[in-house]
Amino acid sequence: MTEHQRNISAAIDPVKLDRLAQVAVKVGLNLQPGQDLFLTAPMAALPLVRRIVEHAYKAGAGLVTPLFSDEEITLARYRYANDASFDRAAGWLYDGVAKAFAANTARLAIVGDNPMLLANEDPAKVSRASKANSLAYKPALEKIAGFDINWNIVAFPGAAWARQVFPDLSEDLAVAKLADAIFAASRVDNDDPVANWTAHNAALAARTQWLNGHRFSALHFTGPGTDLTIGLADGHEWQGGASSAKNGIVCNANIPTEEVFTTPHAWRVEGHASSTKPLSYQGTLIDDIRVRFEAGRIVEAKASRGEQVLNKVLDTDAGARRLGEVALVPHSSPISASGLLFFNTLFDENAACHIALGQCYSKCFLDGGTLTPEQITAQGGNSSLIHIDWMIGSGEVDIDGIGADGSRTPVFRKGEWA
Repeated sequence: MTEHQRNISAAIDPVKLDRLAQVAVKVGLNLQPGQDLFLTAPMAALPLVRRIVEHAYKAGAGLVTPLFSDEEITLARYRYANDASFDRAAGWLYDGVAKAFAANTARLAIVGDNPMLLANEDPAKVSRASKANSLAYKPALEKIAGFDINWNIVAFPGAAWARQVFPDLSEDLAVAKLADAIFAASRVDNDDPVANWTAHNAALAARTQWLNGHRFSALHFTGPGTDLTIGLADGHEWQGGASSAKNGIVCNANIPTEEVFTTPHAWRVEGHASSTKPLSYQGTLIDDIRVRFEAGRIVEAKASRGEQVLNKVLDTDAGARRLGEVALVPHSSPISASGLLFFNTLFDENAACHIALGQCYSKCFLDGGTLTPEQITAQGGNSSLIHIDWMIGSGEVDIDGIGADGSRTPVFRKGEWA
């Protein structure tokens, strides 16, 4: 380890890092004795990976298989690869991952790379590589989107990411600040994070029960630049916090999480919406997004920054212009209260109510585990290669639930639960 690496490592509280690893295994995955684990991580996250592997084996894991990425290796492709490379992906690898998931292997992803890594690369090549990767990953992604297995995403404060969030600080101080923000948002900055998560999951469960009890047919969002009616899928079900995968294991897919979410009806969205936070997408910051929906489809999309990339995303496939998720997050959430833009959807989506372009989650249907893809489509669920969340909530947004009879019930007022 170099002196530089030692300084970065010293900036991260080892006790809280170990708590995060423990929460990832016990709360995020709820890893079962004998269950295998497949995990991916950037090389910078090795200290967290080592702790996760230790806690996984202590929990009785069968076999833990890590796969690492590296920012310089990623950039080398854009600098030196021939043009045809950008229409290819390692399908053989994803086929193996899909087989692992079919055999009940748990999935853990650690995020921590520089969110603007590809900012200076050819956007056409970035788009082509992303599409090729999405196509190759689809057999494995279907197991994730269908919630066939227990899976989880957590974060590690990579140095390049920390410099992006705190550009005016020295690198070691930026890492320390980002680490503290991650630990706070992930609820491991206390002596009993597992108990903290139990209480938090109970609060989210109470919200989902209230929403499921009302069985709204639509939600109406109003605020600056937004007047949007989102029809909800037939037989939709609200989810939030801990939930049961099809393999029967109760897990928390995202750490942190502050949202309750469900599936919109892909053909019943009308009106216009404006983003309330920038969207960081594959090295491009897309800001001031403004879209207009007709019959569920985005027919007009503008952005003050990153508009070209936004429209390339919307042209990915037939489902990319329709919604696959609507999520409710109070403006007073801890991540919103931090005032930080993390440049990472795992965190930024938990700062505000949001919608997602693209693929829906089958678990957000009553008896979703038994529905075929055709049945999900018939009930209004969307299908796409993408799933991209962006924020439309703020302290100025109101939301009404609309009943099947047209009745209106306050859900949010000024960004908070009514």
